[in-house]
This record gives sequence, C-alpha cells and structure tokens, in this order.
Amino acid sequence: MDQKDTEMNEKGVSSSTSGVVVQVREKKGALRAAIPYMPFPVAVICLFLNTFVPGLGTFVSAFTVLCGARTDLPDRHMCCVFWLNIAAAFIQIITAIVMVGWIMSIFWGMDMVILASYREQATPQQL
Repeated sequence: MDQKDTEMNEKGVSSSTSGVVVQVREKKGALRAAIPYMPFPVAVICLFLNTFVPGLGTFVSAFTVLCGARTDLPDRHMCCVFWLNIAAAFIQIITAIVMVGWIMSIFWGMDMVILASYREQATPQQL
C-alpha cells in the first residue's frame, strides 16, 4: 500500500495519506483591478447608486481612490487608477441605453461590496 501511495504522489495525484493544495488566482483586467477596497457602508451606498443610476456609484468610488483606498493595481499611480474608474463609470453610463451598462453597473457595485467584505475580514497586516 505504501509503495502505491508513493507512486501516486510522484505522479502528482492526491492520495488518502497526503493532500495536494491548489491555489487559484483570479486574473483581473485593468478596469476590474481598479475597483477600490472601500469601507463596507461606502460600498453599499455605491451599489445602491449603481442600481438606480448606472455609473454614479462607480463615479463616487473613483474619488475614494484619491482619498487613499487601496486597489489591486499597486504599481499604478493614484491618478491613473482614478481615471480608470472614471472610464468605467463613463462606459456604464453610455451603454446603459441598451441595458448592458445597467447590468454592468450593478455587477460592479456587487464587486465593490465583495471587496469591502474582504477588507473587513482581513487583518491589518494583510492590508
């Protein structure tokens, strides 16, 4: 039995005696990575704004970047991330006419709330 477990482990197949840990990372585009990690109440307000006026919550979230909110683009300057968020808001407003922007705006707001909940769960060392 031990020889069989060893052979399976050498091939990269998990056995009952040892586990394989798989780490998955989401690859984000520039616009998606520019969504700021905001405090939870601010993220909920932005979701509410995005639900009723497409792009408005995204526009408001752009200003949180100027106030120091962290994003997944640490190598980019704060002004560049600000303009990426303004571009996302503009895209949402323009495409809201055909309902695509409205749906995108709602999902964008949901992403803001999800990122805010990650921020709330993280320890200060992880931020």
